Amino acid sequence: MGIKTYNPYTPSRRNMTGSDFSEITKNTPEKSLTTSLKKNAGRNNQGKITVRHQGGGNRRKYRIIDFKRRKDDVPAKVIGIEYDPNRTANIALICYADGEKAYILAPEGLTDGMTVMNGANAEIRVGNCLPLENIPVGTMIHNIEMYPGKGGQLVRSAGNAAQLMAKEGKYATLRLPSGEMRMIPLNCRATIGVIGNGDHNLVKIGKAGRKRHMGIRPTVRGSVMNPNDHPHGGGEGKAPVGRPGPCTPWGKPALGLKTRKKHKSSNKLIVRRRDGKAIK
Repeated sequence: MGIKTYNPYTPSRRNMTGSDFSEITKNTPEKSLTTSLKKNAGRNNQGKITVRHQGGGNRRKYRIIDFKRRKDDVPAKVIGIEYDPNRTANIALICYADGEKAYILAPEGLTDGMTVMNGANAEIRVGNCLPLENIPVGTMIHNIEMYPGKGGQLVRSAGNAAQLMAKEGKYATLRLPSGEMRMIPLNCRATIGVIGNGDHNLVKIGKAGRKRHMGIRPTVRGSVMNPNDHPHGGGEGKAPVGRPGPCTPWGKPALGLKTRKKHKSSNKLIVRRRDGKAIK
């Protein structure tokens, strides 16, 4: 998918780019596979804001994606590639031979009329989903399960793919997009190919209003606030933080503090962290 630019008839348009949607072949979603999406603007059940900078945004429907891919040995034909406002990747509408329809993440190279299949007997072809034990070493994969039957949890955003590096015993070793090397049980499933819409990260938003359309409200720096609003606030002119390190508005350490638990049970499955260090 390419990137399109706009004529600079306003200052914001000069620096704005967008997707040309050349991969999209179907414009309206499948009604039976959509559901309403409630807005809560970052508020919990008491009405208190627990996640800041959320609110507004365009109304949208949620597309029900089949991350599990458990309908085995039934070929499915790709009907169309659609835009999904809830994720960076595009989605593909497929129709199984028995008439059932489903949405899947659209990998690069998947087009209308192609056939995809799930299960251990599926071919090693773009869009097919099969257990890691049936996938050759070196294959690029996405939508990877961490627990058998739970559905894909890893590598689901635009342009991403993991590589199957080795298979030993009950585990496969994967290199994730972050650079982390991690072991996953061999009976977990993954989908062949690289997720499409790889140019997504090249889009320049251009103006603040476009972020508001996405439901993201403005973020104000702590250093420009008053001392009663933020630990970084106050002072004459441009003042430093005035603390050993940057803080959240509630005085907790921020920006770089590692929050992963030291004795997390899944640490034993991580061969190498994304910063290149081995887990101790």
